[in-house]
Amino acid sequence: MKKYIIAGCIIAAFACNNKKKEALAETNENINTTTLTAKQQAAIGIELGKLSKKSISTILKVNGKIDVPPQNMISVCMPLGGFLKSTKLLPGMHIAKGEVIAVMEDQQYIQLQQDYLLSKTKLAYLENEYQRQKDLNKTKTTSDKVLQQTEAEYKSQKIVIGALAEKLKLINLNPDKLTESNISHTINIYATIDGFVTKVNVNIGKYVAATDVMFELVNPNDIHLNLKVFEKDIPSIFIGQKVKCFTNHQPQKKYACEIILIGKDINNDRNTDVHCHFETYDKTLIPGTYMNAEVEVKSDNAFVLPEEAIVEYQSKRYLFIKDINDSYKMVEVSVGVLENGFVEIINAESIKGKVVVIKGAYSLLMSIKNKQEE
Repeated sequence: MKKYIIAGCIIAAFACNNKKKEALAETNENINTTTLTAKQQAAIGIELGKLSKKSISTILKVNGKIDVPPQNMISVCMPLGGFLKSTKLLPGMHIAKGEVIAVMEDQQYIQLQQDYLLSKTKLAYLENEYQRQKDLNKTKTTSDKVLQQTEAEYKSQKIVIGALAEKLKLINLNPDKLTESNISHTINIYATIDGFVTKVNVNIGKYVAATDVMFELVNPNDIHLNLKVFEKDIPSIFIGQKVKCFTNHQPQKKYACEIILIGKDINNDRNTDVHCHFETYDKTLIPGTYMNAEVEVKSDNAFVLPEEAIVEYQSKRYLFIKDINDSYKMVEVSVGVLENGFVEIINAESIKGKVVVIKGAYSLLMSIKNKQEE
């Protein structure tokens, strides 16, 4: 008997609890609903409308860093090695194309110039000898074998001269201007670009091997923005698309860019490289600087309402739906992008086809707040 009494009490308590919940829900619904007379609606200036589709821009937020193309980054080496005699370079220093950036010295430079001049002298002798043997061979004074040997020596010496001349060019010496009176134990290294010094890896007196990088130079005139775009966002971007970027320490200063190249592979982080060109070059932008970027993405299927239709209350956003008997119900919504006076409604499915207050929503909110305070 006691068991039945306990069970009956539990059922009664459960039913009572459900009634309380239903009553509370009904009370909350009533609190979020207000009814106005036709005169009140006219005084407020309520206007009604429905969701509409509109092409609206959304903002895709990505990040990346400033980069330069490989052809604008120069590693300076000494092809034949040698000792650094002098340089004035420091990281950050500006250099002009053709400017002397270092002076090298080594005895092998002297030897190379000596070999070239001696070979050049020998070539002149072999050329005359070859011509003499040709003339003698015409009258059969000398044999064809002697002529062939002389010709081979002459052509071999021309090859030697050509190779030595190219070696001289590697160390910035002009073989056409080299004579026995201007042999030098030093050579100059010249800047091949206009730009800045990024690294200095040597000091005066140090021996530099042919594989050692002495200096690193960069020409920032063609810097670009290298963005990392996730796989899911790649369909939203295209070549020619406009981008605005900014640094962490100056977010108010925006730089205009344009997408010029989109990577064709996805890395392990599920993103790809997107290269953008700056519309205006700014000398304050340094390669390697971290950048934030905003890409405008057009959406042709956005459901929107006028901005005035949305009100904010307790950090949430609401709109009003017209119900029967001139009552208006406040409904929470999720909003997206705001553009040209229209705001995107993300949860549009729940209010599609319903009549919405597009003007006078704030006055309705005040009416509900006043009712709650009574």
